Amino acid sequence: MYRYNSEYIHHQNGLSSALIRELVFGMEDGMVSTLGAITGIAISTQNHFFVILSGCVIISVESISMAVGSYLSNKSEQAIDERIIEEEREEIQKYPDEEKIEMVDLFVKDGWSRELAQTMAHETGKNKDLMLKEMAYRELNLIPGMHEPAVKKGIIMGTSYVVGGLVPLVPFLFFNVISGLFVAIPLTIFGLFLLGVYTTQYSKRRWWKAGLEMMGLATVAALVGYGVGQAVDFFNFQMRLPTN
Repeated sequence: MYRYNSEYIHHQNGLSSALIRELVFGMEDGMVSTLGAITGIAISTQNHFFVILSGCVIISVESISMAVGSYLSNKSEQAIDERIIEEEREEIQKYPDEEKIEMVDLFVKDGWSRELAQTMAHETGKNKDLMLKEMAYRELNLIPGMHEPAVKKGIIMGTSYVVGGLVPLVPFLFFNVISGLFVAIPLTIFGLFLLGVYTTQYSKRRWWKAGLEMMGLATVAALVGYGVGQAVDFFNFQMRLPTN
């Protein structure tokens, strides 16, 4: 007997996988980018006000850039998919018999018997919208109308970047530069771990494994970014030194 399981994520009204991607991407990038930038600024300037101001500027500019980038890239993807679907619709209108033959082959490829595939293609061909949906799914690997709005993705990306960026910045609002660093770094690392754990709500992964993976990879990225920044500053300083 069928029993409804409310724990299955496809029975829940939560975020789609596409929106979760934007959220995780935005928060991770916000934490890593902001931490790397303000750490370098804090060490090089030792100026409390400048660290906070720089952090606010970085979060503001980058969150807008990420939101706009997400919107434009997703809108472009949707436009391309819509064109492909419209081209398929045109083929169905102009060459219905050829498309039915192609549909039979697609059904057979998916595992249906040829006899049943022919019957299914014949019935599907009576409804052009249904035929388009089947062809888009089976031939093009697309589902018409399933894209999340590009604006919604952009908003989630930008907002999550702000939230992530505030994690390493907030300690500097309560502590001096050195103390702020000692709080911001472990706080951000822990925040990355929690972000990884959060993703397991929508997957079968072990919470500790996902948390450690997010924390480890993002921390390495932050260290590399910080190291490159420090190397550039060092070479710039060396180039400004007077030569004999």
